Amino acid sequence: MSMLRNLAFACAVAAIPLSSPLAQTTPAPSTSSESYTPRVGQEGKDVVWVPTPQALVDRMLEMANITKEDHVIDLGSGDGRTVISVAKLGARAHGIEYNPDMVALSKRNAEAEGVADRATFVEGDIFESDFSDASVITLFLLPELNLRLRPILLDMKPGTRVVSNSFDMGDWEPDDRVEAGGDCESYCRAFKWVIPAKVAGEWRFGEGQLTLTQTYQMLSGTLTQNGRTHRINDARMDGTDITFTAGGTRYTGKVTEGTMSGTSADGGNWTAARTAG
Repeated sequence: MSMLRNLAFACAVAAIPLSSPLAQTTPAPSTSSESYTPRVGQEGKDVVWVPTPQALVDRMLEMANITKEDHVIDLGSGDGRTVISVAKLGARAHGIEYNPDMVALSKRNAEAEGVADRATFVEGDIFESDFSDASVITLFLLPELNLRLRPILLDMKPGTRVVSNSFDMGDWEPDDRVEAGGDCESYCRAFKWVIPAKVAGEWRFGEGQLTLTQTYQMLSGTLTQNGRTHRINDARMDGTDITFTAGGTRYTGKVTEGTMSGTSADGGNWTAARTAG
């Protein structure tokens, strides 16, 4: 990536959970000692550990629009800094980390910061863990790991926000991105995606028909009304919110379990129901 001055090195050390540096550090012989200190670049299960600048953690959480109602899960939570930062905002946060020493360190850090009631950690493999109840997912993983996670993420509840430090999701274009700014020199960019509702297929649109093709959050298709078919454009999903233009009219609405409803720019209301099959 253009922001990394040494791509080869970056690919060697890149996977870093938002909260900490590289996710899923391999459990070295457990020290069980409170003197344990992680070493930058130490080898992990799928990555190496590199701390995330706090400035970027803060920007990532701001971009994710964290509220006290959120449940944030950090995949590969490292030393716990992202989980602890979330807890300081008043939200519940949970870290999944492969290295037991990192888990113990994170728990001590949360206790020291006074947020152990909202910041929890568990030892585990992110690819064998259930994080489906999260409203926000944070991660700092290598591109190939992001791609392994992508189908799992896309099956999560629509509206779930996913924020990744430094690395994207292949051809799944991000909905937003931020830079750490200041004097940050490496791993200074983050991306955000909102899990889109799945709307591809045929919909009965009033007396007409809406046909949608979906690629992640982007939509294409046609709207047929009064015997005329219009191609839709400028169409996309934002979680459960849908917007598109057809026949010169802008439509906005919300998707809920096989139905859509909303308003059009000409002041009208519209509804649609998924056609069987």
